[in-house]
Amino acid sequence: MRLRLMAVLASLLVVLSPATAARAADDPLLDQLTAIPGLSIVSQTQGTGYRFFVMTYRQPADHRHPGQGTFEQRLTLLHRSEAGPVVLFTNGYGLAANPRATQTEPTALLNANQISVEHRFFTPSRPADADWSDLNIWQEATDEHRIVGAFKSVYDGRWIQTGGSKGGMTSVYHRRFYPKDIDGVVAYVAPNDAINPADSAYDRFFDTVGTADCRKTLDEVQRQALLRRDRLVPRLEAEAAEAGWTFERTIGTADRSFEMTVLDSVWAFWQYSLAADCAEVPAATASDDEIWTWIDTVAGWSFYTDQALEYYWPYYFQAASQLGWPSLRFEHLRGLRNHPHLYTANASLPKELRRPHNPLPMIDVDLWVRTQSERMLFVYGENDPWGAERFVPSRRDSALFVAPGANHGANIARLNPADSAAATTMLRRWAGVPATLVRPLAADLPIDDGLGDRRRIR
Repeated sequence: MRLRLMAVLASLLVVLSPATAARAADDPLLDQLTAIPGLSIVSQTQGTGYRFFVMTYRQPADHRHPGQGTFEQRLTLLHRSEAGPVVLFTNGYGLAANPRATQTEPTALLNANQISVEHRFFTPSRPADADWSDLNIWQEATDEHRIVGAFKSVYDGRWIQTGGSKGGMTSVYHRRFYPKDIDGVVAYVAPNDAINPADSAYDRFFDTVGTADCRKTLDEVQRQALLRRDRLVPRLEAEAAEAGWTFERTIGTADRSFEMTVLDSVWAFWQYSLAADCAEVPAATASDDEIWTWIDTVAGWSFYTDQALEYYWPYYFQAASQLGWPSLRFEHLRGLRNHPHLYTANASLPKELRRPHNPLPMIDVDLWVRTQSERMLFVYGENDPWGAERFVPSRRDSALFVAPGANHGANIARLNPADSAAATTMLRRWAGVPATLVRPLAADLPIDDGLGDRRRIR
């Protein structure tokens, strides 16, 4: 009687919910994911030829003392095939509040799966009672090491890591500490501030980039902005009052925010503009409105405010404590600066997060990349200031390519044809896919380089 009742109930379940029963019986991927300890699936969507998952993964706040607290690190999974390669995309910053399915250039070139990871301490991937000394390159590399180990239970193909700018740096650091985790790295526009005070390369860049006329015009627009400080700072104060921006928590005052934005404007121009855009730079005779609007367009008056900087505290903390930051002479602005020591990472942090710089980690990474690394591909833009100090790869199946005339958005597609073909061949060989692989058409999967726009990121 009991067996007959159970059979009737089972048949009713099939009749009432056949789709649910089928999913439960025929979703081995979901079974494998839910079996990973510490992994939680937040959402999943189905696209043409792929599935997309938003997830969290429980990480120790301090990998050296895993019993002393955890946090939930956000990540996403773009799944195409369990047999295909996997691209580990280290953003370097945070994921979008509501992530959507996108792919990096290596993912598209390999028709690969992709795991995208939010950097530790970018909210919400931050411990509740955060000890900021746990925010360093080894701890983040160990986050990724655990993620790779967890997902190798699902994917047994080859792994490629990639990232742009700070995400590219993050991919290098992971490779440094855990070289056996992955089979190759593609690091885009990744700065390498090996010796923090030795920043003459940045000054040489700004002395030679573009044409002499363009450089002169850019220098002059900065001079004019500072010369008009008495009119433009009140304008910033008025706009801040209307928008609810404040300065006291981080940068300090509206005058300091104004000066920092002016100093940053030429860097931001070359980071995200092209040489042809020099024609749009205001002349020395331009009105206050024209100069104000141009600087707002290329750098953004809202960036050096408490509200905008708070999101980037993890970046500035790492720059101050380990990564380093660019220091420029600004010789053309002598006598016009009110705050000569402003252009530092600590200037964008609240007092409690400011740190002295430790030079040893970057020296170690630079030496390792030059002498011991293997299967590392670096891509830079010719006119990108962040590429003034570059990584130098070893001769062990590694390469560096420069995209002519490109800015901070340089990628393999922007290389000259011969270099693009060589980089693609190298990447596909590392990933174990055919050199003649046809890139799939996926209109609903846009390319994401993780760089965003300078109107928000310095």
